[in-house]
Amino acid sequence: MAKPSKGRVLVVEDEPSQMEILSYNLSADGYDVAKAFSGEEGLLILEEQEVDLVLLDWMLPETSGLEVCRQIKRGKATKSIPVIMLTARGEEDDKIRGLDTGADDYVVKPYSVKELLARVRASLRKVGGDKGVDVLRYEDLEIDLSRHVATLFGKALNLGPLELKMLCVFAASPARVYSREQLLERVWDDNLDVETRTVDVHVGRLRKHLNAAGGGDYIRTVRGIGYALDRI
Repeated sequence: MAKPSKGRVLVVEDEPSQMEILSYNLSADGYDVAKAFSGEEGLLILEEQEVDLVLLDWMLPETSGLEVCRQIKRGKATKSIPVIMLTARGEEDDKIRGLDTGADDYVVKPYSVKELLARVRASLRKVGGDKGVDVLRYEDLEIDLSRHVATLFGKALNLGPLELKMLCVFAASPARVYSREQLLERVWDDNLDVETRTVDVHVGRLRKHLNAAGGGDYIRTVRGIGYALDRI
């Protein structure tokens, strides 16, 4: 009897050799793999198939990986799908650009297969909470852990998987100040080579969503230390 799939991963990569390596190792690790050799093909697959995660090459012909990521995160049906960018670009500014477009993680080539699979597992890991706790609340903010939905003033927040998990960490201990290192440990379970600057980017994104919902600034910055869910 075939083992159940761990999930469906869409690989968007224009280099045949890289595609072969990625698809082989993902399949060997128990994932179903969908292949796209261009950004346009990848977006079409996302319209037609259910996908749990996207491995997206930065340098693609015609439509760049950054633009594909933007479109994924803008789509109503696809915005919650984790996106891991694959690229030879290793400068900090390039990483920030990738994360600012909505990417959930960033892997620089050349990478080890073991590291990549660890990052895939971490991105696919569902948001969790304490056993027996179904809802976290802080003032007008509510997080339904069983449905993976956060609302503010009764309106759903359109958060990515990492922002939602970060919000769960904050809401479990309101007013507690978390350092960037502590957030890396709790939000990025396999935080291989993830920089603390990544935390700042995702905190900024979470703060933007909360502000847009009319809740004011729920995230307090403690200079030189970290962040807390503590509305002033």
